[in-house]
Amino acid sequence: MSDIGRVLTAMATPFDRDGEVDYRQAATLARALLDSGSEGLVVCGTTGESPTLSDKEKWQLFAAVTKAVGGRGAVIAGTGSYNTAESVRLTREAEELGVDGVLTVVPYYNKPSQEGLFRHFEAIARATRLPVVLYNVPSRTVTNMTAETAIRLSRIPNIAGTKEASGDLSQIATIIENTRDDFLVWSGNDEDTLPILAIGGYGVVSVASHLVGGQIQEMVQSFLGGNLDRAAGIHRRLLPLVKSLFLVGNPAPLKYALNHIGFEVGQPRLPLVEPDDEIQDKIRAALGRQRVDLPVAV
Repeated sequence: MSDIGRVLTAMATPFDRDGEVDYRQAATLARALLDSGSEGLVVCGTTGESPTLSDKEKWQLFAAVTKAVGGRGAVIAGTGSYNTAESVRLTREAEELGVDGVLTVVPYYNKPSQEGLFRHFEAIARATRLPVVLYNVPSRTVTNMTAETAIRLSRIPNIAGTKEASGDLSQIATIIENTRDDFLVWSGNDEDTLPILAIGGYGVVSVASHLVGGQIQEMVQSFLGGNLDRAAGIHRRLLPLVKSLFLVGNPAPLKYALNHIGFEVGQPRLPLVEPDDEIQDKIRAALGRQRVDLPVAV
């Protein structure tokens, strides 16, 4: 799993003017992200608007990004949903395409018990030889996967880590303390990355890395190298931009920011809409105070 990388980008899905997936632009974005600090990409996650993508679109995105990356970085396919059988099927299809791992979110809406969560993830892991990364994001799924459940799941060999977006550092520390040494924890919130590294976490699955991936990579490497003041300084400097990207539901602010800097990704699909004028002003102001790392063709 360490080959997957510490700085992963939860990649946005570009749409064209008709609202169709722009696979060519997705390939361009994937390469640009790897050129600007990211070591791997999560495709068709929340930031990729997975709830509005058909299975066919997901499959084609996995294929397009895997081909575009060409082994330069890891491709992690978002294959989880609230339907276990569907998640198993999509995971198997992603494996056939040659992705490097899968990200599987806590089932949303149907509010399973902790035992239900365990059996859901167990079924996915048993269906594939790929590394499986759990994804706990209770602000979106309502259900929190407890530390006890994550620890129990870590005993399944190919469940290789978790993306933790609970914001609960005590819960995250308990997971890190009680799982095997090669069970990795990525921050699922950009603003939590440095605190999670400080308690033994591995890295981040980032949204802000679309724009400042090189600087996030520098923060992580500074921390690992013992330059804590530099890491903390980068963390503080990037926080206003990070906050601006979550003023309304992700990825609407991110897509606005990318379009604003000249990297066209289209509008989000309904029910998400473009941020209103007030929020656009705040995003532009935050961008104006940062150096953007993403290469944009002029």
